[in-house]
Amino acid sequence: MQVLKYLLFFFAVVLPGSICIAQGKWELKRNDNGIEVYSREPVSGDLKEVRVVCILKTNKAQLIKTVQDIDNYKNWVYSTKTNKILKVVSPQELIYYTISTLPWPLKDRDLIVQLKILPSASSDKFQIEAKSLPDYLPRKKNFIRAPYSLAIWNVTVLNDKELKVDYVFSVNPGGSVPAWAVNSTLTVGPYNSFLKLKEVLAR
Repeated sequence: MQVLKYLLFFFAVVLPGSICIAQGKWELKRNDNGIEVYSREPVSGDLKEVRVVCILKTNKAQLIKTVQDIDNYKNWVYSTKTNKILKVVSPQELIYYTISTLPWPLKDRDLIVQLKILPSASSDKFQIEAKSLPDYLPRKKNFIRAPYSLAIWNVTVLNDKELKVDYVFSVNPGGSVPAWAVNSTLTVGPYNSFLKLKEVLAR
């Protein structure tokens, strides 16, 4: 079971425009330290979607700065090992490469992510989108390339010191890991990432 806890590694957090709407109903799986973690059945496939709802004591500028600070991911993104910016497209968009180390006998995963800050028609709302670009770089024999990940942060500005985050993500880690094993550990990565993110923002 300890091995399975690493299956959602770096996808837990920085990872969306839109995620397909699933037919399943969100079910609360964990509610600790002001962090609610839900899961639901997807429209297709066997891997469940995950949702995190929490209040972050920070402001818009600081959250965006933290999410774009790829080098600092090791301090809060669950089980991340290596992160490297590949391209800065604009102040609102970048592409980065990340590796997560998994315990034996699982093989390490790598992922290329396109990260965007998306404005909203409303001044008190914005989105952060992170989606995988599996073919952006050639695959490496030492890692399994995660074939799919998509995450969206829907952020509401409550005041100048608090943000409400409604975060949804879906992922296929690739390889031969069975769906039941991934689904059984879905709450681990997201919960721990947001808990660490709270600590990073508090500093």
